[in-house]
Amino acid sequence: MASQQIIFAGFGGQGILSMGKFLAYAGMDANLNVSWLPSYGPEMRGGTANCSVILTNEDIGSPIVLRADSIVVMNRPSLEKFENSVEPGGIIVMDSDLIDIVPNRNDVKIIAIPAQTIAEEIGSKKIANMILLGTLVKETGIVSIEQLLNSLKEHGKEKFFESNRSAVERGIEFVK
Repeated sequence: MASQQIIFAGFGGQGILSMGKFLAYAGMDANLNVSWLPSYGPEMRGGTANCSVILTNEDIGSPIVLRADSIVVMNRPSLEKFENSVEPGGIIVMDSDLIDIVPNRNDVKIIAIPAQTIAEEIGSKKIANMILLGTLVKETGIVSIEQLLNSLKEHGKEKFFESNRSAVERGIEFVK
């Protein structure tokens, strides 16, 4: 898949912008053209946050994603806001521990993951975002898992690398 337009969304403090940033770095390592556009409310932590990421071999005309190939959502308001922006045939990756509704779409692939529960098993709810990111990368193939892990190693905090790697690996398990 040579191109992906992705929206990551949830509450501030869930690592929404980090997911996008790590994927953007991995895209640069894969020699793709990359755009990362953060957006967050004035509340930051606890408020809503989202970012748009574009990875492509083509030129990027605008960093704004209106029609997403994929979305990764970590709360119900984000699912409700962005669900209809996913192109038919696209992908919705969602944290089923935090979203108590099912998307109203039958023309997209829905991957619901109890990311909070799994993250707690690994050791910290803070890595739920990395579980979802691992699923997205494995499902889309937009970058390799190795490129994603390299991005986490080079651009993340070293003390979190092992738990982030474990979380990415657990996320991969959800791709059938």
